[in-house]
Formats: sequence, structure tokens, C-alpha cells
Amino acid sequence: MTDPDGAEIGPRIYEVPQGDDRERLTCPDCGFIAYENPRIVVGVVARAEDERILLCRRAIPPSIGYWTLPAGYMELGETAEAGAMREAWEEARARLTLTGLLAVYSLARIHQVQLIYRAVLTDANVAAGPESQAVGLFHYSDLPWDELAFPTVEWALTQDHQAHMEGHGQAFANPATDG
Repeated sequence: MTDPDGAEIGPRIYEVPQGDDRERLTCPDCGFIAYENPRIVVGVVARAEDERILLCRRAIPPSIGYWTLPAGYMELGETAEAGAMREAWEEARARLTLTGLLAVYSLARIHQVQLIYRAVLTDANVAAGPESQAVGLFHYSDLPWDELAFPTVEWALTQDHQAHMEGHGQAFANPATDG
């Protein structure tokens, strides 16, 4: 960032601030520290009354054309639960009730924490929102496994199926195979 005279201003130097243990972007003029923290993604595995699972075909990068859960970045001023419900509405015009936390995925390599909730559709009439090319309701045996957008979508679908079959409600975390 530059001022009107072209001089650099604001945080622009990486250094370890006093009392800290890692480099941070700092401003040498005023001492401001620009902390960078993980982004929080919220989403749902939503089931219809007939056990079909809601997926959205992405209309935006990354992974345009691939299937995903209704999910996205949490907004300031909203709870994780409200964010998950908002994302389901924005991407699939889905009305739903959250029934519990399915999983917490910590993805340090991409600076994300994902909170995926279990949900029940209160209305099976869903439609693509502006970030989706299409939406679909799939039985577990018919899920488009080869067309899933992200590894966490596969994890969530597999873990939701396991919990559903075993009848438990405890939350999952990253699979042991996530290196």
C-alpha cells in the first residue's frame, strides 16, 4: 500500500513481534500487526425424508462443474449454525433443520477449519442458487464419487453414512489417511 506521494505505508515487513513465536506482517512505522488466521468453512450434509442427500454442482471456481455439499465461508456476525443454513439456502434454496455437528476438519495446508453439520431437509423442493449449476438429491449408492469437488466432501459423505448406519451422533475429524 502506498500513500499519495508513493511511499509505502501499513504492514509490509515480516518479522517476529516481541512476545510472539512466528513471523507476522507488521508495520515498521506504527507497530501494527496484521494477524492472518484460518478461514472457517461451514456446510451441511442434508438428507431428504427418503434418505437422499443434497449435492450442488459448482458454478464458481474452484472445481467448476464438480459436485459438493452446500458449504462456504462463514461471515462476520453469524454463528456457525446460521452460516451453514445460509450457505444451504444460497447454493440450493434448501430449507432445513440442523440435527448436530457431523465433523470438524482441520486443513492447515489450505488455512481452513471446516464445520460440517448434519441436517434434514424440511422441504425437498430445492433449486440451484447463483453459485450452483444444478442441485441433486442422491441415494448414497448413487452418489457421483468420481465427480466430487473436494476430499472433505468425500470424507463427510462417508462419515455421515457411517454415523447413519451405526446410529451414532458423535462428531468426526480428519481421517487418519489425511497426511
